[in-house]
Amino acid sequence: MERYQYVRALISQLLEESPLTSEEVIADVRHLMSVGEEELAFDTMCSWIYEDSLPISSAYYERLVSTAQELGTPKSADRLDELIVG
Repeated sequence: MERYQYVRALISQLLEESPLTSEEVIADVRHLMSVGEEELAFDTMCSWIYEDSLPISSAYYERLVSTAQELGTPKSADRLDELIVG
């Protein structure tokens, strides 16, 4: 699988498992991915998780951090550790 497809698959899976409930935000993230803006899509998803103070598991957080590193956007996952529950 080429890197582009790999990154899209990572973000899609994280989006599916995300605590986001706003259909508008989810649609925005999907739209950004559909036009090749994976980094922006990922950053948008992380920003909304943080802005809405949505609880995440430590395993989900680790996957966000790993994806941020893969994308070269480590700041995307900044402060999300504050939302870890359980």
